[in-house]
Amino acid sequence: MKKKLLFIINPISGTAAKDHIPEKIEKYIDGDQFDYTIRDTEYAGHATVLAREAVDAGTDIVVAIGGDGTVNEVARALVHTPTALAIIPSGSGNGLARHLLIPLTIKKSIEIINRCEIHELDYGVINDYPFFCTCGMGFDAFVSLKFAETGKRGAITYIQKVLEEGVKYKPETYEISEDGDTMVHKAFLISCANASQYGNNAYIAPQASMSDGLMDVIIMEPFDVIEAPQIAIDMFSKTLDLNSKIKTFQTKHLHIHRSQPGVIHYDGDPVMTGEDIDIHLEEKGIRIVVNPEGDKSERQPNAIQTAAAELFNEINDIRSGIARRTQRGIALTKLIQKKIERRLPSI
Repeated sequence: MKKKLLFIINPISGTAAKDHIPEKIEKYIDGDQFDYTIRDTEYAGHATVLAREAVDAGTDIVVAIGGDGTVNEVARALVHTPTALAIIPSGSGNGLARHLLIPLTIKKSIEIINRCEIHELDYGVINDYPFFCTCGMGFDAFVSLKFAETGKRGAITYIQKVLEEGVKYKPETYEISEDGDTMVHKAFLISCANASQYGNNAYIAPQASMSDGLMDVIIMEPFDVIEAPQIAIDMFSKTLDLNSKIKTFQTKHLHIHRSQPGVIHYDGDPVMTGEDIDIHLEEKGIRIVVNPEGDKSERQPNAIQTAAAELFNEINDIRSGIARRTQRGIALTKLIQKKIERRLPSI
């Protein structure tokens, strides 16, 4: 008997048109293995409605065609059901797809679906909102809110908001409780990661796994403008966990208290919530079609990442140059001061 598939297309995710996707599906899907239908979303939350209907109809796999927001809408309807999630990445960041090594081309991602390798993986919940990649509070949630308010999609818009808001953002103080222990941190952001990255190969939690039964908690301490380029470089080079401004640990459950209500995000979608934030992990709570081998070519930096890395390196070079000149200036000043002291008569 053929497996039943439902493809859910979010026509407004990302920046590229999706009119051609149905014909690509027809061309590349294994018709001997699957019967399928295709639906477009018509409003925010519609993907969840369609996915729940698919579960009730006994559909084997629901395929999310969009970005991490679309993936989240579909996946939340599939948790703790026999219906599996598959992804054809077509959003701006595609964080979950990249973590799972799902190819970014339609043809190759459909080939992964044809292979039908399904794993039971973890997901997280923050204040009753499921997340499958990352959640958090602080600067990343604040930028997610500003990004949503622009009404524009794409990595360029996101980077613009990071640069605009980064210089104005004030770190908050958080009371973090985990396994009976409580600690207080002033933090630029706190992120809880089920998967390794935000998207676009920006790795907030390089060691995170979706099958270890733990979420990675990342506390980014306040930093100055000179330190910012190094943090960005570390994020794109998968070495952020080695940065001195980063504190990390793993846990299944976390409670965070802050002084006032504010924004949090789940898979990049912002929502306002109160002073108390509860986050926990659900082990093996969702079935996902994965690429067990991966495609190394898909993990190469894209043009935006390459340009960003070059920019960060240039800024870092300038920073190093300033530091060297500053040290030379200090040394020269001391030398001049000594010469002046030797020539001046004692008072």
